[in-house]
Parts: sequence; structure tokens; C-alpha cells
Amino acid sequence: MRLPGIPSARHVPGLSLLFLLVLTTAAAGPGAFAPGTGRVTGHVRDQDGAPIASAQVLVVGTALTSVTDSKGAYAIPAVAEGVIQLRAAFIGYQSFQASVTVRAGRTTVYDFSLQASSLQLEELTVTTGADAALPTQLPTQTAPSPAATTGAVSEGKIETRRNAAAAQPMLGAAPRDAWRVQREPGNTEAYARIEDNHFLGAASNPLSTFSIDVDAASYSNVRRFLSQGALPPADAVRLEEMVNYFSYTYPDQTGNRPFAVSTDIGACPWSPEHRLVRIGLQAKKMAVRDLPPSNLVFLIDVSGSMQSPDKLPLVKQAFQALVQELRPEDRVAIVVYAGAAGLVLPSTSGAEKETILSAIDRLETGGSTAGGAGLRLAYDIARENYLPEGNNRLILATDGDFNVGVSSDAEMIRLVETRREEGTFLTVLGFGTGNLKDTKMEQMADKGNGHYAYIDSFREAHKVFVQEFGGTLFTVAKDVKIQVEFNPARVQAYRLLGYENRILAKEDFSDDRKDAGEMGAGHSVTALYEVVPVGSSLLTVTEDSLTYQQVTLRRSADRTAELLTVRLRYKEPTGLRSRLLSVPVVDRGDRRSSDDLRFASAVAAFAMVLRNSEYKGSSNYDLVLALARGARGEDENGYRQEFISMVERARSLSAGGETVSR
Repeated sequence: MRLPGIPSARHVPGLSLLFLLVLTTAAAGPGAFAPGTGRVTGHVRDQDGAPIASAQVLVVGTALTSVTDSKGAYAIPAVAEGVIQLRAAFIGYQSFQASVTVRAGRTTVYDFSLQASSLQLEELTVTTGADAALPTQLPTQTAPSPAATTGAVSEGKIETRRNAAAAQPMLGAAPRDAWRVQREPGNTEAYARIEDNHFLGAASNPLSTFSIDVDAASYSNVRRFLSQGALPPADAVRLEEMVNYFSYTYPDQTGNRPFAVSTDIGACPWSPEHRLVRIGLQAKKMAVRDLPPSNLVFLIDVSGSMQSPDKLPLVKQAFQALVQELRPEDRVAIVVYAGAAGLVLPSTSGAEKETILSAIDRLETGGSTAGGAGLRLAYDIARENYLPEGNNRLILATDGDFNVGVSSDAEMIRLVETRREEGTFLTVLGFGTGNLKDTKMEQMADKGNGHYAYIDSFREAHKVFVQEFGGTLFTVAKDVKIQVEFNPARVQAYRLLGYENRILAKEDFSDDRKDAGEMGAGHSVTALYEVVPVGSSLLTVTEDSLTYQQVTLRRSADRTAELLTVRLRYKEPTGLRSRLLSVPVVDRGDRRSSDDLRFASAVAAFAMVLRNSEYKGSSNYDLVLALARGARGEDENGYRQEFISMVERARSLSAGGETVSR
């Protein structure tokens, strides 16, 4: 079976991986291997021996790859016998590649011990598995000589890498000079302008209403800018998507509701006299076997703008990873569009993985972009194979460059909304640099009751399609709205952090015709409020005076210790009427915040620093790093450590003056 992988790897500047410990070969039983092939297995651990999850190990120059599990274990089957180049990569560590001998009918065990990288950069020329030279920056780390390696070494050889031209970069990043494209006239990336939410007085504006957002595209897009050597444009930084990239320890859903609600309060790190309120939603988690059958249509942009390695080649790898997760009851069709739209694969059972993988593998780029025609055709195919009790979804993969045919935003949005009401939802995946239409893609996913993600590496594809399989594809609650009522007896003013493009009128909360955000199985949502207690002299909010009425408080408002009340409305995935939840919140005056709240505040502060927000207070890179390092916790998948590395990278770039204009 063909496995998903990355044929030509690339490196995130300044963030990479290291080292081998043991190489052994063991005999396998008869019939366990395809003729002429062996298997490579092992573990990836850090310098202290702790397992590293989500590290990538691949056979360079092939599509054979594996991502480590929670114990750091990997396995690559069906590797052709002979000497291969085996490489491990994980952000925040130094990458390493070595020669390994694979023997037919045997299992080669190769363990890696990883060391965190420094951010000292040096210029190198990198040769990929496809023998293409790419300029990049990365710290150099060579293999130890066999004599210096601990443990036994047998049935293979370790090649010392001391030639910079032979070094291999880390996966999922662009060449060093790629960031310059952001400044060239041909760049057409588009971002909607973000105006930070202001402080509002609780007496005259006691209600704050918004739609949830589970998207995390902004975080991986910001990571892409930083890896390419530039600070992101301010409008590419959506604070709520940065915060929601991470998972937090929220209580699991219980009872018959699709999600659980939790809250906590602590001191605001960038303004200690203020309070920081966190509202968390955790959708119920479902085993893959319990998920309803899927009717999926992959809609893939194969236009000429998708030629670069971070576009169609990465799209193919991402969908190949998704195909591996499908069950026999799931079905997949593939539609492509360039100068015209066409059906590449009719709806096919997930049991026929070889057929689906082969269809993906044959995709090639060429032509202009008839996005509108492709969208209509994909929806038609989904309608033909509609599952009344199943999950019906389009998954669009593109750089967002819709430029031929009927492609007005208004017409496309109407089409997406119409098909959404018929029960077919839309997930949007963005790829690449230079043409990304972030605004359009986010809007399409929002209107399609779907998820918007930006895929900058195979590791991110694995996160979206494997680790978060249920959340990406299976909706458990739709039109989820939050309305917070603040108690003016306790709250002078408040500010919602992020969600600027999700703000709703207070009347929209009870209007079931108003579209809002969706939650997938296992998804979590986090919202943060900065709250100014009554009596604070640090912020003065002028309340609007009224001519014909006077606002007064109920006596109970002053008697209660409640700071606010959180109300939520949501619908079942096929429901028409919303249900209401209400949760009162009391501030107990805790000065010590939970690790999760402090880490979320670190991410929020980072977003405000990148945006140079007028509300960042005392936030700076040092404060962000102190918060994040102190609240990293167990960090099973390494995402929090990756964040710390990103902040260090941003601080370095900021000191060097590399920016992208607002």
C-alpha cells in the first residue's frame, strides 16, 4: 500500500532536530514482507530519554514516511532493500539524516535522540531528496562517528555528515529567501483588516455577543511567515485562532449535550490590576468507529499557481494521510479544477484505498483557475451520493486564487449557503505563498458550516486529518453563539480578546436564522475577556448619557458575587431550533492562574505584540516567553515548545528589523 509522505523535504529556519543512538536488524517471519522489501522501526526521544510525539521520520526521496505516536514510536513498512537515507525532523530540534542499510525480509531498528536547537543561524545550500538546491538557514549538526555512538550498531552503516551541501532541511517550511516574495509586486495575498475590540462600559453595554470560531489557520500561517524569515502582517494575526490552535484541559462533555462549558479567572499578565476571564467549550469526543459514515468530495485546485512544492505536492500528501483514516463505509469522490472542472474519481468506498491513492498521485498542475465551476460540480457530486444520516462534506484545497469563470464572492457564498442548508458542509484548506486569499477562504468555510485550516507542512496536515480527524470532518453542534452578561456592580469595563469578525448584535443571540460557528467532535473553543473591576483607576470609560431613560441596577446585582453570566445557544447538526445553556461565573480572587490560563494568556499576548495592539499593555516577547515556559506542562505533542521557539524567532526578527508592512 502506498503511504503518504513528502518526496522533497524543506526546513524551518532556526528550528530543527537531531541524532541517532542505536541501529540493529532483526529477522522477521516468512510472509511478513513484500518481495525485496524490509521494515524500518524505532523511537524518537529527547536528550533526556523522553518520547517525542508527532516527530516525522521519512525515507528521503520517496513517499515513505511515519509520524511518531505518543510513545515516540514510528514504523515504515515496505522499504526497498539497500542503503537508504533516513531522516527525522521535529520543530524546535535539530534535524538529522544518515545512511541505513535495509535488508529484504528483515526489520531495521533505528532510534533517534533529539536535542533542542539554538537559534543561531548559518547560511547553507540544501539538497533535497529530489536533488533540487534550495537556499535556507539552519543550525548545522553532524552525526557522531560510529565509535562515539552509544549502543550496538549492526547490519547497517552510519554516514557522518560534515558537508553543508549534503545536509537536509526540516520538513514543512519554505526556502530562506521565500519570504521576499511577500514584498514583490506579484504577491496577491489578501487579509481583511482587523480593528481590535475596544473596552466597553458594563453599565451601558452589559451584553457581549459573538459566534464561536474553531479555526486555527492564522496560527499556522503566522508560523509560515516566521519560518520564512519575516514577521507577519498585522491583519494575518487573528488572536482567537492563535489561542484556539492549542488544546487545554477542559472537562469532558457529560449528559446529552454536545459540549461542556467551563470558566476560570486570574490576574491579567499585561495589566495585573485587571482580571482575565477564560471561557472554554469542549465538544464530546467520539471514537472513529462511532462516527457516522462519510460522503466526502475532495475539491482540489490543480491550476498553474499550485505548482510549487508547498502547494499541490503538499495537498497530495495531506489527502493521502486522510485516506489512510477512512473506513469501508466512508466514500470519496475527487473533483479538480484548473481551466475547467472535471471528475477524477467517482464516489469510491474507503476500502479501496489503493484506487483513491492512485487517483491522488496522478494529479498534475496546469491552466488557470475555474474555481466557481469546480465548486458547483463538487456540490453536485455530493448531492448525488448524499447520505441522509451521514456526514456530507466538501474538502476544498487551494491557494485561494479563483480567477476564471463566474467567481464573484457573493455568488460563491450564496452557493455555499444554499448547499449548507441542504446538509452538505464545506471544509477549506489553504496552501502556499503568494496567492493566499485568506479572507475569501475563511468566509467560505464560515458560511459552509465548516473548518478553515492553513497547511504549511505535512506535520500540520497530520494534525488536521489524523490527530483531529473527528473535529475536522464531523460536526456535533452548529450555530453556536456565546452571550456574556456582565454585572455592572462588579465590572467597570471589559474587552473581548479577538473574535473581531465574529461579533454579533445582541438580538442575534436569540435569532435562530442567524448563522454562527460550528464545533466538531473533540474540538475545543477558548474565549478570553480582559475585565476591569469596579473602582479601578487604571482605566476610565465614559458611559453614554441617555435623554429619556435612566439605567439602574437590581438590588440582587450588588448582593451577588457573580462577575458575569455565560449563555450559549446551539443547534444539533440537523436541527432548526437552538437550545440554551446558562452558566454564572464568580470571581474568587485567585492570584495564581492555572497553567492553561497562563499559556492561553501567553498566546494572546504574543498576538497583541505581533499586531502592535494599543491594548497590549506591558506585553512584550520576554513576558510571553516567561508565561509560556512556566506553563508549558506535559506538552505531549510538542506544540507548546514549538510556540516558544516561534516567539524566540519573532523576537530575533523584531530585533533585526525584518517586518512586513501592515
